[in-house]
Amino acid sequence: MKVWPGYSRGVNLGGWLSQCSYQQAHYDSFIIQKDIETIASWGLDHVRLPVDYEVIEKTENDEAFAGFKHIDNCIGWCADSGLNLIIDLHKAPGYSFDSLVSNSLFDDPALQLRYIDLWKALSVRYAQYKDTVAFELLNEIVEKDSSRWNALAHRTIAEIRQHAPESKIVIGGIQWNSVHTLELLDQPYDDNIVYNFHFYEPFLFTHQKAGWVEQMPDSNMEYPGELSVYRSTSEAIGAFGSGLDAEGIDKMGPEYISSMIQSAIDVAAERNVYLYCGEYGVIEHAPPQSVVNWYRDIHTIFEHYKIGRAAWSYKSMDFGINDLYDSSIKPEIISYL
Repeated sequence: MKVWPGYSRGVNLGGWLSQCSYQQAHYDSFIIQKDIETIASWGLDHVRLPVDYEVIEKTENDEAFAGFKHIDNCIGWCADSGLNLIIDLHKAPGYSFDSLVSNSLFDDPALQLRYIDLWKALSVRYAQYKDTVAFELLNEIVEKDSSRWNALAHRTIAEIRQHAPESKIVIGGIQWNSVHTLELLDQPYDDNIVYNFHFYEPFLFTHQKAGWVEQMPDSNMEYPGELSVYRSTSEAIGAFGSGLDAEGIDKMGPEYISSMIQSAIDVAAERNVYLYCGEYGVIEHAPPQSVVNWYRDIHTIFEHYKIGRAAWSYKSMDFGINDLYDSSIKPEIISYL
């Protein structure tokens, strides 16, 4: 499997130019150069920068629009600190991973053209940084099958390649970038394609007590914990049981995590494509020692298979490594990023 140099250990800048208040004062203060310097001091080599289209495409929302100013700033700060960067289009015209009812991107040709034009503008502006800036097409596609996403991604990559022939392009599978759906992607367009998955398993642990998740129980889940507890809890609420009944898995822990990631490793090896985990993390409500245990295990697995990754997230967003975890575990968590 190919190893993506310069993108081994990273963190997301969630909540800055995405999933935010869309106000200039927020953009100017949420992430500053000192934050990038802090991330570099952790020994990381890159950041993933989620960006919503409202920030970079001029619409009727004048307060939200900032153009490329903050992306430019972040690229400059990263260069000063020796970090690389992924521009992740987190929300597109007519598409958001958390607003499935109103999504219309895949039904509306006009919205698709706007989406492709966004990537034309981004690729024209940032092609010069081919070794230090990568392009992630869209965050967490949620489709019943991969056909419409494959078709739109192919058109978009073809447009990007007219302007940025050598930049890395990151593409994830359907079902919220599920680790199990990479095999449904088309064969890599060229040698500079990166397959991307997100990993929040076991979901009952990483999202415990999350108020936005229906049916999520209001009780502590330990990691590793007992697999029987995970199974019974999953059965009781009728959800969140991914891989809990996998053959050969008799306890929660690194064996479970490895089994969940294996299909992505196999696809990447078969297609000789870079493999990357764009998001992984644990909610702030989880028991502190269990958070440490989970990060330790997933770090060990990522290192073993040489999978690049970016933790979710640097600050705030219910998963903030720098400001939400118990201070007693923060140094150890950072060591495992």
